[in-house]
Amino acid sequence: MSDLSAFPITKRWPAAHPDRIQLYSLPTPNGVKASIMLEEVGIPYEVHLVDIGKNESKLPEFESLNPNGKIPAMIDPNGPDGKPLGLFESGAILLYLAEKTGKFLPKDPAKRWEAIQWVFFQVGGIGPMFGQVGFFHKFAGREWEDKRPLERYVNESKRLLGVLDRQLASRTWIVGDEYTVADIATLGWVNNLVTFYGARELVGFDDFPNVIAWLERGMSRPGVERGLKIPSRT
Repeated sequence: MSDLSAFPITKRWPAAHPDRIQLYSLPTPNGVKASIMLEEVGIPYEVHLVDIGKNESKLPEFESLNPNGKIPAMIDPNGPDGKPLGLFESGAILLYLAEKTGKFLPKDPAKRWEAIQWVFFQVGGIGPMFGQVGFFHKFAGREWEDKRPLERYVNESKRLLGVLDRQLASRTWIVGDEYTVADIATLGWVNNLVTFYGARELVGFDDFPNVIAWLERGMSRPGVERGLKIPSRT
């Protein structure tokens, strides 16, 4: 049996199955990247709900694994050379799991880097911009009298959707006919923008038919459907 005692996070969230990957998360757009990927690759894992509404991601035990205090974070008891490995940052977790399992990252070197660049596109653009739309449209920022921040983030989100729509004009998935980590990284954020954030009309989502068709294809995947609900909030 794997020994995870070197990770203080396991004292707060004990592992019932220490031989499995331990996921510390919440079903947010970043959190579901990890859960969708784990569902898609089909390897055993144990999930622990980290309630960010109660600032649990700022607890010392959690920050011992992720000093940035954000979900998701993960421990693989069977990391490189068979040694346990802790990871944070959802993009890094996606790429690690893709390499570990040999799934959802193209074997062709050029396609591989094309997929990786689109993961960075999500991490550096779509995530931050869509998140700010959520803050200024749905959460505390909506009460701000100055609407210029909302306008700025809405316009940038429209631009990013346009980039994605053009990329998908002649492709089934972001990098072609192959579903990859680029899609897994992005699906939760686009879905969240038009559902939970309620910003479909605000960003003119219906002006991006290729994105709409891609989102429908992604949402129909059983692994995506399951991953979007993990861990359960109840």
